[in-house]
Amino acid sequence: MKLTVIGGGSTYTPELVDGIAGRRAGLAVDEIVLVDPDAERLEVVGAFSRRLLEHADHPARVRTTTDLESAADGASAVLIQLRVGGQTARLSDETFPLTCGCVGQETTGAGGLAKALRTVPVVLDIAERVRAVAGEDTWIVDFTNPVGIVTRALLQEGHRAVGLCNVAISFQRRVAALLGATPERVELDHVGLNHLTWVRAVRVDGADRLPELLDEHADALEEHVRLPIGLMRRLNAVPSYYLNYFYDHDAVVARQRVEQPRAEVVSAVEEELLDVYRDPAVVTKPEALAQRGGAYYSEAAVQLVHSLTGGASGERHVVNVRNDGTLPFLPDDAVVEVPSAVDADGATPLPVAPVGPATSGLIAHVAAYEHLALDAAVRGGRDRVADALLAHPLIGQHDRAEKLADELIARNRHFLPWVTA
Repeated sequence: MKLTVIGGGSTYTPELVDGIAGRRAGLAVDEIVLVDPDAERLEVVGAFSRRLLEHADHPARVRTTTDLESAADGASAVLIQLRVGGQTARLSDETFPLTCGCVGQETTGAGGLAKALRTVPVVLDIAERVRAVAGEDTWIVDFTNPVGIVTRALLQEGHRAVGLCNVAISFQRRVAALLGATPERVELDHVGLNHLTWVRAVRVDGADRLPELLDEHADALEEHVRLPIGLMRRLNAVPSYYLNYFYDHDAVVARQRVEQPRAEVVSAVEEELLDVYRDPAVVTKPEALAQRGGAYYSEAAVQLVHSLTGGASGERHVVNVRNDGTLPFLPDDAVVEVPSAVDADGATPLPVAPVGPATSGLIAHVAAYEHLALDAAVRGGRDRVADALLAHPLIGQHDRAEKLADELIARNRHFLPWVTA
C-alpha cells in the first residue's frame, strides 16, 4: 500500500510514521510519500522518518517530493495535514480577534474563519489534482483544521473524504487510565461538531461509568476541560476542552490577553524538534513531540486508514462525516463528529441518542455559521465574511463582525485571490 502525506514536512509527521511502524501486522504500508513545498524541511523530516522505520525494522520506504502529482499517483489513501500561512498566520488568528474582545483561536471564532478562508481553496485544489492522478477510489483523510468545514468542502465536491480529529481518542485514552481499563474496552457516546462535542456516556465493557467519572475524578476532568464539574454534572456530559471558549468566553479572553500565544509556543517547539530530527543518532520519537499537540494522532490515523482500505470491516471510529439525518435538527449536508462504522465503502454514522436543547441549540448555531463560512471560503466576498462572523455565537454583534471582517481580510489578503488591491 502506498500512503501519501500532504504537508509531510510537518513536525507531526514522525508521529504518524511511528504509528505505522507500530502497526506492522495491521497496516500493510510499503511506501510512504511525504510531499511539501518546503524542500529543506521535508528532507529533515523525511530522513528522520526513515530512521524511525529502520530502527523498528519496518520494511516501508519513505520518499520525499515537492511534486504533488507524483506523490499521489497510485496512492491508496492521502492524508492532508497542511497549514496555509504557517505559524505566522496562526499567530495572527490567535491575536487579532482580541482587539474586539473576542476569543483568539485558530479553529473557532474569527481566527477559525480566517484559517478556513485560507485553507479551503488550497485543499480543494489539492483534492482535484489527487483525483486526477489517483482516481475516484482514493480516500482522502483530512486532519487539516477547521476539520468540519474542510471536510464539508471536500464532500460537497464529491471527494471520497473523511475528517479526523484527535479529541475523541485523546479523551478515550485519558478516561481509560482514570478508570483502570484498557482503551479497547472504552467506548464514548461522543456527539456534536468538530471542536464542539460532548461525551454523554463512557462505556467500559458496555456499562456506563460516566457517573463514576463525574463523582470520583472531578479534579482531573476540571483540569482537562477547564470548566467546573458542577456544569458537567448539570449537562450530564463532559464537554470537549474547546467548549470553554463558549462557556467561559470572557475569562478565556482575559487569559489570552496576558498569556503567550500558542503559536509562539508551537514555533519554539517546532524548532527544537527539527534540531532533534537533524541528529542522525536519533532513531526514536523524541519526548518533545508530545508538546507539539495532536496526541494519539498517529493511532487514530493509522486505525482509520486500515479500516478505509479494507483491513478491518465495520470498526468503530469517531470521525467527521456527512450528517444525513444523524442529528435530525441539522441539514443532511452538515458534517458531524460522531462514532461511525468504517469500512472500504466509507464511514456510516452509528445511531445517536436524542440530543437535548442544552446542546442542540449551540450545535445548530455553529453549524449555520459553518455553512456561511464555507460559502465565504468558496465564493469570497467581504460581505460573506461579515455574514459568517455575525452568525458565529462567539461574535454575534454587527459592529464587531464588521470590524473583524475588515481586519481579517487585511491580514490575509495575500491568501485570498478574490481580494483586489
